[in-house]
Amino acid sequence: MITLCWAAKGGSGTTVVTAAMAIATTEPTLLIDLDGDQPTVLGLPDPDGPGVHDWLRSDAEPARLVGLEIPVNQHVSLLPAGRIAAADPNRWAAFAGWLRAEKRRVIIDAGSQAPPPAVFDVADQALLVTRPCYLALRAAIRQAARPTGVVLIEEPGRSLRRGDIEASLGVPIVASSLLDPAVARAVDAGLLVARLPRALRHQMRLVAA
Repeated sequence: MITLCWAAKGGSGTTVVTAAMAIATTEPTLLIDLDGDQPTVLGLPDPDGPGVHDWLRSDAEPARLVGLEIPVNQHVSLLPAGRIAAADPNRWAAFAGWLRAEKRRVIIDAGSQAPPPAVFDVADQALLVTRPCYLALRAAIRQAARPTGVVLIEEPGRSLRRGDIEASLGVPIVASSLLDPAVARAVDAGLLVARLPRALRHQMRLVAA
């Protein structure tokens, strides 16, 4: 199962959602960071070696990607972003082929940009992470990549409702979570892996399942 997550606007919560999704599962899981913020959110030291973007700019075989992984806990490994830069579409295609053959559950954090087409094409779930924000929704509607579902980060006081978001994007909200100060505190303390709030764990486990 390959789950791809992205946002149409920065600050929507994609990094925390994908991290929580990986932590919540009890299956062997590979978390892939295409945006660069996962180590910080997970409370890990900044990687001092290459990552997936470095591999994309090389001529290394896909088998070399496994050697770039960093352990997160007993179930989860992180493939860090490395130095982000443009890469040849053919390398993205090779990366997508490697993903398709991966036996573990794969969760991909594509950040706040349209996901690479080759990766989008192999995803079993393509989830847009968004707040009920008019600007974010407008940006999502303009994107060519169409999600299969939405993860909604709810904020009190917003005028947009769940039905507005589902109707605008034409896909269901598959999970939602209130904007929770406990999550921010856990991230700031580098303790998200150990102190993932129960409500968020439950919602992300449902999505991952």
